[in-house]
Amino acid sequence: MRIGIFTNNYLPNPYGVTRSIETFRRELEKQGHEVFIFAPHWKGYKDNSPRVFRYPSIDIEIKFRFPLAVPYSWKINKIIKNLNLDVIHAQHPNLLGSVAMKWARRKGIPLFFTWHTLYDQYTNFVPFIPAKISAGYIISKAVNFANLADVVIVPTDSIIPIIRKWGVTNKNIVPIATGVLEEEFENASRNKIREKYNIKNDEKVLLMVSRLTAEKNVEFIFRSLKNILRENKVKFLVAGDGYLRQDLEKFCQKENISEKVIFCGEVKREEIKNYYAGADIFVYGSKSETQGMIITEAMYMGLPIVAVSATGINSLVLNNGNGFLVQENEGEFEEAVLKLINDTDLRKKFGETSARIARINFTASVCAEKMLGVYQKAIDA
Repeated sequence: MRIGIFTNNYLPNPYGVTRSIETFRRELEKQGHEVFIFAPHWKGYKDNSPRVFRYPSIDIEIKFRFPLAVPYSWKINKIIKNLNLDVIHAQHPNLLGSVAMKWARRKGIPLFFTWHTLYDQYTNFVPFIPAKISAGYIISKAVNFANLADVVIVPTDSIIPIIRKWGVTNKNIVPIATGVLEEEFENASRNKIREKYNIKNDEKVLLMVSRLTAEKNVEFIFRSLKNILRENKVKFLVAGDGYLRQDLEKFCQKENISEKVIFCGEVKREEIKNYYAGADIFVYGSKSETQGMIITEAMYMGLPIVAVSATGINSLVLNNGNGFLVQENEGEFEEAVLKLINDTDLRKKFGETSARIARINFTASVCAEKMLGVYQKAIDA
């Protein structure tokens, strides 16, 4: 099968959409299919794959770097025209999403659209425009695009009622998560990160892997953990970076927990497995996820989860089975984390269940097989 993926967000950007695309690309190509990526040019970055094509872009930086695609290129038009694609898969409803729709219609092939984002949670990235206006605009754009697509992919089924409420009437909505690339997590070392940051054997490690931005609700996590960090043999590893980092560091100083919190910055993909392996409990506060690929990775690595019960996350974590899903209440979150810190057997049981759930449902091979089945069904329709 020959698959064309159009995205406004791709390598070397390290965030969720990029990782989703790369996971499916690598797994589909491993299974013998050809995947062609169409993305914005990123100055200074060279692609390893000959099947990645870059549109001209405007390099902008609001709260992080994000090249904005210019959705026209006569050179790429010629390339697409000559590609015998079977399906086209848009990752966004605008810019290169519009190009995807145009070519799907011109070639008479199925158009897929993945609804990656709860757009109302990301208005903090659009300065100078009131949140309601910017959210309303992009949601309206996404709804119209979804209703024109042949199939809408959502990462988890908990997204479906939300986009239905927003106005999506498309009958073909299919939940397919982004799976874990198992080879990325082979030979992980529990000691490597603990030695790097001088974490003692008798210290429990709480881990959060997250962009340090408002929509990830990271400030809530810090407020919830401050008493635990002051009073227990516990270290808090924070893997990720973002514009809130300085505020969080100031909070730690104010609460006298700076020596207990380790800001690791942006972690390379090849290293992330060692952070999971070195941790004892995974904590997460985001309410803006459609899936939360970080959660499935933590589960795959055998970590019990404590997270705010929210869309996306509650489709992955089995409350009281492999972790605790709690309301956005600092006391409740603190109590759940303490329960796992103090109960070794429960921590082990939850961790084993996490790993089992992830291996059955959330590996890249399982998820790619589901996607291929949906592609084929649309082609045959």
